[in-house]
Amino acid sequence: MKLWILITATIILSFISLFIGAIDIKISNLLDLNSDEAHIFFVSRVPRLIAIILAGAGMSIAGLIMQSLSRNKFVSPTTAGTLDAAKLGILISMLFITNVTYTQQVIFSFAFALVGTLVFMQILNRIKFKDAIFVPLIGIMYGNILSSITTFFAYEADLIQNISAWLMGSFTLIISGRYELLYISIPAIILAYLYANKFTVAGMGEDFAKNLGLSYKLVLNIGLILVAVIATTVVLTVGVIPFLGLIVPNIVSIYLGDNLRKIIPHTVFLGIVFLLICDIIGRIIIHPYEIPVNVTVAVIGSAIFLIMLFRGRAYAK
Repeated sequence: MKLWILITATIILSFISLFIGAIDIKISNLLDLNSDEAHIFFVSRVPRLIAIILAGAGMSIAGLIMQSLSRNKFVSPTTAGTLDAAKLGILISMLFITNVTYTQQVIFSFAFALVGTLVFMQILNRIKFKDAIFVPLIGIMYGNILSSITTFFAYEADLIQNISAWLMGSFTLIISGRYELLYISIPAIILAYLYANKFTVAGMGEDFAKNLGLSYKLVLNIGLILVAVIATTVVLTVGVIPFLGLIVPNIVSIYLGDNLRKIIPHTVFLGIVFLLICDIIGRIIIHPYEIPVNVTVAVIGSAIFLIMLFRGRAYAK
């Protein structure tokens, strides 16, 4: 698939996204900037579109980095416990800090996402049987353990509704002033592109990387930090979006290979296109109401994931 096709699809779907919603907005309504329609458009529709673009690009790149560093095509923030660790960090901040601030939640979520991902990578290094399908199953079990711990303590502290809000990935409540944290993913994506070749070398193994004079641990830590940053911004702003970082890099690698610097632009735009499609579907099916985007992503993504599992050995090598 050509990059220009993905860019064109992004532009078309973005335009469609701006004019779908419970309130019908026409282009002519925007000529009067004081109208209610113009206010809704610039305060709600435009921020929502920006949030979708940043979340789609960010989570796709996070999955690509993890798959490269772990040398497994089925590893992503969803299947490595990263998102579950971020949720646990949010809960810990609520439990131990009175009147917790948004900044404190960001710090706790980032720290737990980073440590959680690092723990998974350590588990991965100690597994002798590194089957393409076995490894992500370990990651899913690890994530479920973290999620169970979060749920248990949330019930004990009567915070289950607060935590459930983070589970429901949705762009419904995105308005101006409530999505700007996602802008942090932009420098993260740029750094991922600059370090693309180093991530590729690091993904070939520690011994191979050291023989080429690469500081393996430094590159690994940079990659994990980028993943934690992206996961934290998405979870805190939108909620959990499953499968996005898993299937998009795999689809791109099928037709472009594994050269990170070459496939990062395609991964960015395919992630945006995929998330836009899922969001538009969720807004159309039961219009004027909408289905949370994590539901549509989970349904479509799980179907693609099952196909990849059945053909896993071909895609994971």
